[in-house]
Amino acid sequence: MSLTRRHFLQNAGAAAIALTAFRHLPVQAEAYALDPHQGIDKYGPLIKDPRKVIDLPAGFRYQIIARTGDSMSDGLIMPGAPDGMAAFPDPKNPSRTLLVRNHELSSSWGDIDAFGGNKKRAKEFVGDKAFDFYRKGLPANGGTTTLAYNHNTSKIERSHLSLVGTSRNCSGGATPWGSWLTCEETTYGIDQGFGRDHGFVFEVPSTATDLVTAIPLHAMGRFAHEACAVDATTGIVYQTEDAKNALFYRFIPGTPGELHKGGSLQALVIRDWAGANTRNWLDDTDPGKRTVTSEQEFLCDWIDLDNVTAPAADLAARGHAKGAAIFARCEGLAFAMRSDTRQREVFFTATTGGNKGLGQIWRYQPSPYEGTKREREAPGKLTLVYESQDRTYLEGCDNLTIAPWGDLIVCEDSYSEAKDNTNYLRGLTPQGKIYTLAMNAHKDRSEFCGACFSPDGTTLFVNIQQPGLTLAITGPWKSIRPT
Repeated sequence: MSLTRRHFLQNAGAAAIALTAFRHLPVQAEAYALDPHQGIDKYGPLIKDPRKVIDLPAGFRYQIIARTGDSMSDGLIMPGAPDGMAAFPDPKNPSRTLLVRNHELSSSWGDIDAFGGNKKRAKEFVGDKAFDFYRKGLPANGGTTTLAYNHNTSKIERSHLSLVGTSRNCSGGATPWGSWLTCEETTYGIDQGFGRDHGFVFEVPSTATDLVTAIPLHAMGRFAHEACAVDATTGIVYQTEDAKNALFYRFIPGTPGELHKGGSLQALVIRDWAGANTRNWLDDTDPGKRTVTSEQEFLCDWIDLDNVTAPAADLAARGHAKGAAIFARCEGLAFAMRSDTRQREVFFTATTGGNKGLGQIWRYQPSPYEGTKREREAPGKLTLVYESQDRTYLEGCDNLTIAPWGDLIVCEDSYSEAKDNTNYLRGLTPQGKIYTLAMNAHKDRSEFCGACFSPDGTTLFVNIQQPGLTLAITGPWKSIRPT
């Protein structure tokens, strides 16, 4: 992997190519299919990128604004494996967006870290701000970086390491008070060479201009965290877990907006279906298995979890034994509020859910009394919104974001061994219609992750995890209308 800085790339609008889309082909590379039941063609065919980075519809353009190995403003190296990300307004400059990015690094894989492997440099820079060190050497090399992007110049004006000493920071979630909740997708600890247990959530202020002290939010639980989403009306934080027996969690803070002060952690239970298995796997022998269809609506309750720091990393197992529902690798998570009804909605993905293991997208509608004693009077509701039946419609649904026009934007993370494996950005309308927005054309065929829109809605930022690119995509977003 080259560490040489390269100039920004820009798709100047290559000539359209005839894609034999919307039908099956022996080789599906650089083509996508339209779901015959729930598919729409919202943008038209993708145009092949001559630079082989990302294929986009006509009228859309991209720039690579950051890449692994770049030099940052703080003198460090841009770490590898960018993953979850959020965009925040810069209170000092309305022309700038602040991007806080995760880095899904685990110290043991030899990935590019911020210090270039220099232990002395790392010790001098980090001081006592790192959460942990790996094998008593470098700080655990997960964490976050923060980028200040200027929309007028289309350039990164500042970049720095903002959290370090954590492991496998996969996704997370933006808070209404302007911080990023970054999640460790691991429960590794001393036995794996670390100095302490991992598997926690950490908070990073978007406006921080230096490395922040890494403080775990223990009350939010220890498990293979994936993402967080905050209900802006209640302060409740929903959480997903990347595991085949994943629970869906919520954290009710004692003081909304001040997560470090603690609170209670709970897991979702489907009423009248204790220990529900929602995965729809055909060969599943779990006694709690039932077939779930998109027409069903489930009433939900929540159970309290205890010993949430889980030294034995058994939080999900204990929760399931108490009746909590399990899902197939919960990953992406997004909170939305409908403008017409003010109905709050929480969407999350089950990456390997479904009878073909290609992925599910779920919607949870909180109770009007969410998190209070009156909740059982009008419980929250759970619905399976979409389950893929073909990998050319959707496969490996992962990170989610809400588009300015109300659709879900879904990042694919498929590591299928098929020769034609390709990752896409998909869209899902409020009516459950799925469409294709972009295709990863890079030879590494890595996942899309961290999709998020700038506060003014003009730019979609997204990461391609390998070789480690952050893109800024612009186009006729305002011409898109709800479908």
